[in-house]
Amino acid sequence: MQRPFVIGLTGSIGMGKSTTAAMFADEGVPVWDADEAVRRLYTSGGAGASAVARLCPEAVGAEGVDRVALTRWLAARPGNLARLEAKVHPLVAADRAAFVASAAAEGADIVVLDVPLLFETGGDTVCDETVVVTVPPDVQRDRVLGRAGMTEEAFTRLLARQMSDAEKRARADHVIETRTMNAARAAVRALVGRIRQRIGVASHA
Repeated sequence: MQRPFVIGLTGSIGMGKSTTAAMFADEGVPVWDADEAVRRLYTSGGAGASAVARLCPEAVGAEGVDRVALTRWLAARPGNLARLEAKVHPLVAADRAAFVASAAAEGADIVVLDVPLLFETGGDTVCDETVVVTVPPDVQRDRVLGRAGMTEEAFTRLLARQMSDAEKRARADHVIETRTMNAARAAVRALVGRIRQRIGVASHA
């Protein structure tokens, strides 16, 4: 059983990553969503909820992890984030590996890993190639500030947590601009076509 060709998909907030991930799915490419994996792990009875409960019991209730309480705990001491990541990251990695194995068993030739902090967390090391989605800064800003409850201050904090768009583009194997959906969809379709043509004649394992 051959391992699928693994594409790592990322992009800063407001760049259109989720929309682009859906475009890959439309091309028949299975997509693993890192944020969704964490949400599953944090539900009641989930392995992530159990891990959080051992670190911060007050952040876990009948519905699973209380994100507000967890955020308070993370802010209380600088070392708490590293403690949390040491427990949760292996669980996320296992979920990702299970997804790739399942896709391989179903005959998928390509899979996409949708990871917001792909480069920041070293997730690109498990990918064959990476894709960064981008738009000009003014478009990004308008998109993000158009979201309910978003403020300039919150937007600035989010950007500070992420690698700059310029650095992501410099590190990526492919860059897709999402200013227009038609152009982005065409770029996704073309990329999938090129990769399928390439792996059809050469092993990527």
